[in-house]
Amino acid sequence: GLASPSDTFSVFYGEKSPWWIKVKCVGSPGHGSRFISNTAAEKMHKVITSFLAFRESEKQRLKSDSSLTLGDVTSLNLTMLEGGVSFNVVPSEMAAGFDIRIPPTVDLKAFEEQVAAWCRAAGDGVTYEFHQKCMDQHVSSTEESDPWWKAFSSVCRDMKLQLKLEIFPAATDSRYIRAAGHPAIGFSPMNRTPVLLHDHNEFLNEQVFLRGIDIYARLLPALASVPPLPAEG
Repeated sequence: GLASPSDTFSVFYGEKSPWWIKVKCVGSPGHGSRFISNTAAEKMHKVITSFLAFRESEKQRLKSDSSLTLGDVTSLNLTMLEGGVSFNVVPSEMAAGFDIRIPPTVDLKAFEEQVAAWCRAAGDGVTYEFHQKCMDQHVSSTEESDPWWKAFSSVCRDMKLQLKLEIFPAATDSRYIRAAGHPAIGFSPMNRTPVLLHDHNEFLNEQVFLRGIDIYARLLPALASVPPLPAEG
């Protein structure tokens, strides 16, 4: 779940744009005993090196600045590799799949240009295609003048909950709500809990769970009582 390992509660006012990119490399085939020139594998090696060098730089940026969270940097993982038919045949085509999650502060057009540049640098016959390309970068207001945030934060203040505003590092259905022009706040009253999202053994302390019920019991009536905005009739 959306857990916080400390005594603060994580509140997510935006999230990363998930991009799933497949890079294809086409090169000269031949017999596995020879030094074939211009192979798909050599190009793929350059592609993977460029992508993973960027991954390492973002990982180090997160590690070296304690004010940053996972939601503030671009995560990138090589998740699929395809190619080859036999041990003794140099394949004419190889492909790699990458899962990239990009914060709303990043210029998406510039980032795609960077991806294109990595592919160009690997040689001819290197192309990329998107299997997912979320371009919405809306974030929800956390200003006291916003009626929804005011209702939410007032309850948290009354209950003396310490909030930490973050960009969610993965993807939730909130992105569709924000894309439609509505505010969305990601919140789950889980703190003092290790971050176990999609882990093999997610668990929650009993006291954290019971306190969470109290928090929801205060939050839900407060949010349900926000009067309609002028635009909502």
